Amino acid sequence: MSDLHGKFVWYELMTTDTTAAAEFYTSVIDWTTEDMSGGGMDYTVFNVVGAGRGVAGMMPIPDELKASGMPPNWTGYVAVDDVDAMAQAFVDNGGSVRRPPSDIPGVGRFSVVADPQGAVLIVFKPVPMDNPPPEPTMTPGFAGWNELNAADGPSAFEFYSKVFGWTSFDKMDMGPMGTYQIFAQNGQMHGGMMTKTDDVPVPCWGYYFIVGDIDAAVDKVKAGGGSVINGPMEVPDAWIIQCLDPQGAMFALTGPRMASA
Repeated sequence: MSDLHGKFVWYELMTTDTTAAAEFYTSVIDWTTEDMSGGGMDYTVFNVVGAGRGVAGMMPIPDELKASGMPPNWTGYVAVDDVDAMAQAFVDNGGSVRRPPSDIPGVGRFSVVADPQGAVLIVFKPVPMDNPPPEPTMTPGFAGWNELNAADGPSAFEFYSKVFGWTSFDKMDMGPMGTYQIFAQNGQMHGGMMTKTDDVPVPCWGYYFIVGDIDAAVDKVKAGGGSVINGPMEVPDAWIIQCLDPQGAMFALTGPRMASA
């Protein structure tokens, strides 16, 4: 098993208005945009300011998914050693394959999968790079946390431990909300999962991007036409907010609260 196996390596926004979404996210997060369209596909990469690398991509919701009622959403890519074997492992352990393994020429191989409770991810094997980008840091613009709201947290952790090899890093008692399971990938803290509350309609993954000042980020989200649906809330070593962008996609931000620093 490679060191990359089971690691979130990319994030992707499907939305109804890529121009408006690009304007919004670059006003809120330390990102610039780069047009990487080609082969009849409209694709934008969000690059971290000053880092010389991308962290996420954006594309219009395909017509067939739009017709099915799919709303704007963020999805995470998890690197795996063998996409076909991992898609089968999801099925064998009670999950499903939403899009069979396919190649992206010059980029890698991927498959859209869902865990047994319905939360969707993309499993991905990137094409080997001669000079891979440096590891992400807690610098603003990078992804800082990956969080699963599951129908049942303990069984979700059991599933992901089996398919990705994730291990328990720590557990936090949240009282009536149950246990927050922090998981590790290759020994490094990588995210958390919990049993969702009733106000979360379906099991889903959420992604936190790092900002330099959480209160300034609140103002930027609102000024850009988005909304803050939870927070600012203090968590160990940081503050978080959970948000909706102007098109309705859910995302989250994490960072310090400079006013109280």
